[in-house]
Amino acid sequence: MSTHTPATRATVGTAFRPASAAAVGALAGAVARLHLPGDARYAELTVTSNITKAVRPLAVVEVTSPDEVSATLRIATASGVPVAVASTGHGATETMADAILVHTAALDELEIHAAQRWARVGAGVRWAAVLEAAAPHGLAGLCGSSTDVGVVGFLTGGGVGPLARSHGLSSDTVRAFDVVTGDGEIRRASATENPELFWGLRGGKGSLGIVTAVEIDLVELPEVYGGAIWFDGADATAVLRTWSVWTDLLPEEGTTSIAVMRLPDMDPFPEPLRGRTTIALRFVWTGDPAVGEEMIRAMRAVATPLIDAVGVMPYSAIGAVHSDPDDPMPLHESSLLLDEFGPDTADVLVDLVGPDAQTAQAMVEVRQLGGAVRRGPDSAFAHREAAYQVFAIGLMIPEIAQVVVADSRRIVGALAPWARDGGLPNFTDTAGVGWARRVYSPAVAARLGTLSRRFDPAGVLLAGRGVRD
Repeated sequence: MSTHTPATRATVGTAFRPASAAAVGALAGAVARLHLPGDARYAELTVTSNITKAVRPLAVVEVTSPDEVSATLRIATASGVPVAVASTGHGATETMADAILVHTAALDELEIHAAQRWARVGAGVRWAAVLEAAAPHGLAGLCGSSTDVGVVGFLTGGGVGPLARSHGLSSDTVRAFDVVTGDGEIRRASATENPELFWGLRGGKGSLGIVTAVEIDLVELPEVYGGAIWFDGADATAVLRTWSVWTDLLPEEGTTSIAVMRLPDMDPFPEPLRGRTTIALRFVWTGDPAVGEEMIRAMRAVATPLIDAVGVMPYSAIGAVHSDPDDPMPLHESSLLLDEFGPDTADVLVDLVGPDAQTAQAMVEVRQLGGAVRRGPDSAFAHREAAYQVFAIGLMIPEIAQVVVADSRRIVGALAPWARDGGLPNFTDTAGVGWARRVYSPAVAARLGTLSRRFDPAGVLLAGRGVRD
């Protein structure tokens, strides 16, 4: 039974192309929860974490089972209408105009198999729920810097989290996917069952199918030594230069990033950090805490911290390391990969966004990669060899939006001497062919394209179009 009212359906339907109207009409009799523009639930399910990336699909199917995903894909294929997928509102890249949105929020199963150290997670589950469920068993799932994001979306993008150097890509922990491929078939993908599909789902985002559940290995890690140290912007040169050398010496048990921040003078930000330029050093050590304390000593000695929140912490509180905001905001994001980040690069970054620079970015982060990221099973994640990633965020306030965009281009251009081609799937907020060419090598893109034609012969999946052209 559909949840929309007949009046809403009639009003909206008059604006559809015939194929779109046919698809929506067929879905009304095939799925339990169909939401159209004007419905309250439609509005709720189309909210995005980056409100500059508004989505306006023809309709939202709030699926309750893999069978409903299959039915939606088959109806869309028959009608010639594309299909997109969402779970939490993070990672939106397209308007989804003329598309059906499959929303997986209701697929919320979560099972922890503590004795065997693995979990089964539905496509609607966020990382915070997994951490909470695993913590009583001393187990941890390899989440990202924010625990508010969906598990499946993060893993299909590879997953570079705050334990990446010690434990590798989060997608390397995937045991199996339950997925409905673009042809509407319900399949299971693992290293031994549909292995080519399994390869493509780890890094290929939604280009091959809609994942309904994932099974992941958990690691025995009740606590870590980690947190953030904040320095005043006046110490930017000393802190960034020291960090650039320190990371070269840091063992794999340590994962770190550093960010130049300009936080607004308002709640909920701590008073010492408001309305000024600060430097946030993020650090997680998965080995002996006493050794971790020795490792961070050199950074603590560079300058007097404004806030020092590094110490032993439960892994379930790992989101506090980055303290990523959860509320939707208007953002402009840009990123690039680097082969190195030495003292010369640090000096350029200070010139670009340090306390004396004129910049419109709220944050510019440099994240060290390497370590265990460079190892792991073959997958569609194409840039394991990158040494660092730069990620910049600016607030797209209408009065300065053009300045924010131009400023991000200035930063990317100035760092070009140290950059390498490529980008990470979860940090590149564009879509289509341009996105695919950026995040995949030509060989990976070609292999994904071949798989897309096999598992989605009609090209119904919106996310797959970038690898097919």
